[in-house]
Amino acid sequence: MSGTAMVVAIVFISVGFGVIFDMYKKHLEFKEKTLNHNSQNNEQFITMKKQVQTLEERMQVLEKIVTDEGYNVQKEINKL
Repeated sequence: MSGTAMVVAIVFISVGFGVIFDMYKKHLEFKEKTLNHNSQNNEQFITMKKQVQTLEERMQVLEKIVTDEGYNVQKEINKL
């Protein structure tokens, strides 16, 4: 192998490893962003789940009030 070919091979290998290393760094950055995004989504999901549970409990209380016979009597009294 001649000296010129060896220099060219070394340059190609160096550039190739540089490109591969940059691609790997970008991949790690992407994974980090994805993990951060997923953790934020999990927090939002937990918050929304708590809100839904609270609303369901309130709705059950309202259903009890509306179906109570006393409510109907009060409604009839108010009509008079």
